[in-house]
Amino acid sequence: MKAVVRAESWPIRGGFRIARGARASADVVVLELHDAGSIGRGECVPYARYGESIDSVSAEIEAACRTLRGKDASAQLAAMRAGAARNAIDCALWELKAKRLGTEVWRLAGLDGPPCAIYSMRTVSVASPEDMKTAAAELAQASVIKVKVDGGSDMERIEAVHQAAPDAALVVDANEAWSARQLEAWLPQLPELGVVLLEQPLAAGDDAGVESLEHVVPICADESFHDRSSFPEVVGRYDVVNIKLDKAGGLSEALHCAQEATRLGLQIMLGCMVSTSLAIEPALLLASKAQYVDLDGPLLLKRDREGALHDRHAGLLRPSGSIWGAP
Repeated sequence: MKAVVRAESWPIRGGFRIARGARASADVVVLELHDAGSIGRGECVPYARYGESIDSVSAEIEAACRTLRGKDASAQLAAMRAGAARNAIDCALWELKAKRLGTEVWRLAGLDGPPCAIYSMRTVSVASPEDMKTAAAELAQASVIKVKVDGGSDMERIEAVHQAAPDAALVVDANEAWSARQLEAWLPQLPELGVVLLEQPLAAGDDAGVESLEHVVPICADESFHDRSSFPEVVGRYDVVNIKLDKAGGLSEALHCAQEATRLGLQIMLGCMVSTSLAIEPALLLASKAQYVDLDGPLLLKRDREGALHDRHAGLLRPSGSIWGAP
C-alpha cells in the first residue's frame, strides 16, 4: 500500500473570523492510499486549538501509513489519537475498501440508504454588528444561520443578524469566548432574538457552568466534545453534541458517537472545519442522524474541488458520487 500525503491551501471568500482568530484560507492535508489499482482519499483540517499543524498532522499520517496493513488497520487506527490525522486515514480506508469491493461506503457502513441532499446552516463570521447585518442580509433566505461571536458586543451582533434575517433560526456559536457572567446575563435574552441553539459558550473544562442554568435554548458542546470518551463530561450538562470527523478521528468513530448520543438522549449537530467537499462528503453519511447540520465549510471558499457537492446560492448539499465514497 502506497500513501501520498500533500498539503493544500484553499482561499476563503472575504476571510473568516471566529472568537480565537481569523484565517484567509482553509489549509488542509489530503491523503491518497494506493493499493492494487484502487485509490482511497481522505481530507483533514489540522486545528491549532488541539495542538495540530499541517506539518505535525502530515508527519503523523506518514508515520502511521508506513505500518498500515489491511486487516490490522482498525487496530492501528484505534491506537491513534483522535484527531485530524486519524480522520484522513480512516476516510481513505473506507473509500479504498469500497473501491476494492465495487460498492458504496454507505453500504459498507450498514446504513439504511445513501445520503440524501440536505440544507446546511450558513455562517456569519465575527465582525462589527453593521458588517454582520450586511452579511446576514445576503443569507436571509437560509432557514438557519450560525452567528459567530467573541464575547464583545455580542448581543448587538445577534440583534443585527436577527433584524437582517428575521425568518431565519439562529445558532449562536461563542467558541468558548463567554464568561460565566456573560452567559448568565445573555442566555435569557436569546429566544426573543430568534436563537434556537447556543454552542460552546464557556471554555472546555468549565462545563459545570452550564449545568445550573435554565436552558431556555438548548446548549451544544463543541470544543468540550471530541469522541466517545467525552460523553461522561457532557451528559447532564449539554443538550446537544457537535460531532466533527476531524475531532472524532474519522467516520468510524463519528458513527459510534452518533449512535451513543442517540442512546443517551442527546441531540446531534453535525459540524465541520472550513474545508473542501472532499472532507464533507463522508460527513454526509451522518446527516440523517443529526438535528442540526453545519456543513457549509466549502461554501465559504472562493472555489471548491471539481464536482463540488453543493449549490452555493441555496446552501444545498448534494452527494456528488464523484468526489468520495463511490466505487
